[in-house]
Amino acid sequence: MRNTLPALFVTLALSCLGGPATWAQSDTHIMVTPDEFKWTDVPSLPAGAKLAVIEGPLNEAVPFTIRVKLPANYQIPAHWHPAIEHVTVISGTFNMGTGDKLDRSKTKALSAGSVAIMQPKTNHFGWTKKATIVQVHGVGPWAINYVNPADDPRKK
Repeated sequence: MRNTLPALFVTLALSCLGGPATWAQSDTHIMVTPDEFKWTDVPSLPAGAKLAVIEGPLNEAVPFTIRVKLPANYQIPAHWHPAIEHVTVISGTFNMGTGDKLDRSKTKALSAGSVAIMQPKTNHFGWTKKATIVQVHGVGPWAINYVNPADDPRKK
């Protein structure tokens, strides 16, 4: 029994190295503070956005939760997702609208605490005036499909 407990702790510690090493988690819960997020560039969004995956992976049919940092004066062209999108504004103001082309006059300003729920395949767009953080959750697989293929930064 003496050798089993230390071996268990070493195994647990090593298993955490493959994921967010500082997050307290098990099969049933995740606990993470904002300073522990691992921010990365988002190839599927225009340059400047940063992404932190809280729960995932995004490419599988499982629940996901992400945070997205959007800089000031940022625009996301009209696009759609294959699954429902739940957006919660964490900080700043995210202006969202529906349609085939980004039109600032057809958006609603969503301040911190606001929620938007977009049904699958609904064309929508967004923009910021100041730096904004949103949280997105749903069930994958997750993708972003631009209405106008020329707007897709992955093709540039």
